[in-house]
Amino acid sequence: MRALIILFMSLVLSGQVFASQNPAAFLAQLWDEAKSSGIDRSVFESALGGYRPLDRIATQSANQPELVEGVGVYVAKRVDPRIDQGIRRMREWSDTLARIERQYGVAEEVLVSIWGMETNFGGYMGNEKVPHALATLSETGRRADYFRSELLTALRIIQDGHITADGMVGSWAGAMGQTQFMPSSFMQFAVDFDGDGRKNIWSSVPDALASAANYLRNNGWRPGETWGYEVRLPEGFSARDGAMTLAEWQQLGVRRVAGRSFPRPGDQARLYLPAGIDGPAFLTLPNFEVIKRYNNSNSYALSVGHLADRLIGGGAFVASWPNGPELTRTERRELQSHLVRLGYDVGGVDGVVGSATRTAISAFQRQQGLPVDGYPTPDLLRRLKEQV
Repeated sequence: MRALIILFMSLVLSGQVFASQNPAAFLAQLWDEAKSSGIDRSVFESALGGYRPLDRIATQSANQPELVEGVGVYVAKRVDPRIDQGIRRMREWSDTLARIERQYGVAEEVLVSIWGMETNFGGYMGNEKVPHALATLSETGRRADYFRSELLTALRIIQDGHITADGMVGSWAGAMGQTQFMPSSFMQFAVDFDGDGRKNIWSSVPDALASAANYLRNNGWRPGETWGYEVRLPEGFSARDGAMTLAEWQQLGVRRVAGRSFPRPGDQARLYLPAGIDGPAFLTLPNFEVIKRYNNSNSYALSVGHLADRLIGGGAFVASWPNGPELTRTERRELQSHLVRLGYDVGGVDGVVGSATRTAISAFQRQQGLPVDGYPTPDLLRRLKEQV
């Protein structure tokens, strides 16, 4: 969940320079709000004593690897190095994971995969003092109210005795613990699974993993179902939006790779082409979207699902990833601008290729008689330039 807020951090800090007001004045105003929320002065002082705005957060916000990496690179860098350690962790915590799965219905391998993706199995939870990071984000930016609310919630967590102020460490964006919960998610979904009276997602592996399971369950996780399948498309196949049953996809000639069958042909699935028509293809199930509730990124959800499969003996993807260059963010903005000039709705010219931009690309490809995959490529950008 550490990267959950990447989606809107560009809005928070885009074009912003950290120019703090007087920290003492800011803290005085913040104390008024904290006091009204029932926070003790001693808690406030322990959490925010010596506070100064953290200018380095602006640099962190601009350094988001998914903005420059292709999906294939993103997945390989995050999945391959975690397979062996993930298998060891599953064995180490097998009894706890089994109890969590029985209670919450989330598969063990999925929880371990998220654990690995978020903090490398607890190896790196971030080194920022969460109250100080959230205070910095509360002072500047267009989402200041959001972060101020998160900060007040963080103070409540400290006051409730779940963690000390010094122990509340996390990412520059305020995500905390081994499974990287924002404070509001902690308050809603964290659980005391080890029975010691505290919800400790920092040093208690049972609490951290059970909290992640509780989060997924409450966001629609379907027990007994997987996230999706790698598939092979028939020659000349054009991508289409919307969900159909796996059986209906089969009727269109879509097949699971390596001759495998779909164990539940009645499940609803959507086609996902992370690198366009020339790369691996997937039919994703509802649990794929639930993983995205943890972190709203297709690349993240694909990595979590693939790592989970590898932890229980699944193999690498069958299809190869394309070797062609990815569009830079500037080029993606240019592509979006051309689509807008041609009358397509891209959901905003921001260099982020989301669902609206992919739909617009698909419509343009269809209008041009091209293979439809909704994927931005240098060739597509060239064609758009010619049209404009």
